[in-house]
Amino acid sequence: MGNRLCALQEAYCAYTIILMALLWCTEALPLAITAFLPIVMFPMMGIMGASVVSTEYLKDSNILFIGGMLVALAVEHWNLHKRIALRVLLTIGVRPSLLILGFMVVTAFLSMWISNTATTAMMVPIAHAVLNQLHETPTGTDAEEGRNNPAFELQEPSPQKEETKLDEKDNKQDGPAPPVPSESRAQRNEEQLRFTQGMSLCVCYSASIGGIATLTGTTTNLVLQGQVNSIFPQNGNVVNFASWFFFAFPTMVILLLLSWVWLQFLFLGFDFRKNCGLGDQMRKQQRAAFEVIRREHKLLGPMTFAEKAVTILFVLLVVLWFTREPGFFTGWGSLAFSDENGKSMPSDGTVAILIGVILFIVPSKIPGLTQEPGKPGKLKAPPALLNWKIVKEKMPWNIVLLLGGGFALAKGSEESGLSKWLGDKLTPLESVPPPAIALILCLLIATFTECTSNVATTTIFLPILASMSQAICIHPLYVMLPCTLSSSLAFMLPVATPPNAIAFSFGGLKVTDMARAGFMLNIIGVLVITLAINTWSIPMFDLHGFPSWAQSNTTGFCGVSQANVTTPSP
Repeated sequence: MGNRLCALQEAYCAYTIILMALLWCTEALPLAITAFLPIVMFPMMGIMGASVVSTEYLKDSNILFIGGMLVALAVEHWNLHKRIALRVLLTIGVRPSLLILGFMVVTAFLSMWISNTATTAMMVPIAHAVLNQLHETPTGTDAEEGRNNPAFELQEPSPQKEETKLDEKDNKQDGPAPPVPSESRAQRNEEQLRFTQGMSLCVCYSASIGGIATLTGTTTNLVLQGQVNSIFPQNGNVVNFASWFFFAFPTMVILLLLSWVWLQFLFLGFDFRKNCGLGDQMRKQQRAAFEVIRREHKLLGPMTFAEKAVTILFVLLVVLWFTREPGFFTGWGSLAFSDENGKSMPSDGTVAILIGVILFIVPSKIPGLTQEPGKPGKLKAPPALLNWKIVKEKMPWNIVLLLGGGFALAKGSEESGLSKWLGDKLTPLESVPPPAIALILCLLIATFTECTSNVATTTIFLPILASMSQAICIHPLYVMLPCTLSSSLAFMLPVATPPNAIAFSFGGLKVTDMARAGFMLNIIGVLVITLAINTWSIPMFDLHGFPSWAQSNTTGFCGVSQANVTTPSP
């Protein structure tokens, strides 16, 4: 009777997962609404009580996401991300080859800290404004001063910056450009179109690539952390901000550079003279484009008190994240706030919420009371760096619920016995070399994420991968880490991820253009991730053998020193 009941619970849990996977893939219901189904189905199926399921919806990973988003919203609200972007572009310059690299570096850096969608929405208009200047032959005043570009107006200016704005009247051309032969004009138009396509793709691709570098850079990374902590509660916080950064940042850098080489080859070719912007005509166009960036940077005016305060708090957040529990030295969390086992009681989410609360306290102007206009005798304090109205409007609460639904599914799989059943069925994979398993799984995830949400992809697959690793006695992170990174390799279709859709909406791109460029990037991405998991990540996460914290739910004992369970050493 007990075995029959266990079998029924496994089947019920599998049914719930399949149903939610279909709803997530088809988006017949909103993703967040589908994520609520475990609260209804698990208690009614006898898998878990409602109170147990409900606690999965606000775990530490959700708190980390909320805290990280509070800081990101403050950065966006005060236009600090635009200042960083324009400053870097002024430093790098506007030569075609370096211009693509500059936009990729800026976009990747920003998407490490704020959402990939917001980064792309800001950078694509800037890229097209610069391209408008490069693709026109400037003369006279235009070459020296640059023109205003309406594309920049897509960005909402901060109300505190209005008093620093310059006069935005268009400069007039001194005269018409000399006639150009029709054949050379057609060739030039084709080159300009290809450059525009490459610029649009470089922004959306680098937004997705940059998000993998930090734990809060994209939601899938937090899904991994939450699943590992839920399935393996004794893991000792193996996945934290510092450990993830030192693993994923080199991966991001290599993938970004290879992506730049591939996009340059595909859209610019390897004409050194042209790509480096040699020639009098190119120099004139570059001066005009450079003036556009310089002018927009000047319009921002000097850094305000609010920008400086947000910058200081942002840097403080990153420093606290890195030094809380870095692993290679005793962090402040273990020194000042340790439990009876000497482990840090504060988490990365604790730090993020602390900085988020401070944003609601610190004023946006130099502290001091000023008289409220129109109300003599009434004093008004300066507003804080962040307020609840901004958070209410821009916080992606649906992602918080989506994360919770994924954690509930993972917990249900464990409680029902479905994870153990799946692990037993996957034992034949024990004869396959671990690197081959990781490579095949990365290709599978990279293909699957093209047609469904990357968060849904990781939510569905990670519990299965955890069970598989337990069944065949390989380190769970050896398959979970690369598959999480592979879920961000959504490069082929406009609907695969919001950054792709934003770049596609600006025109000049066909689906075939994105698919051709994205297919090779997917292959490059899988190879780079496979390289990362088989080299520097092995000593970092101790992937040589099966960890003791993963043995609790296995049917048998996995020896750490067995030859058939160890991954290849670098």
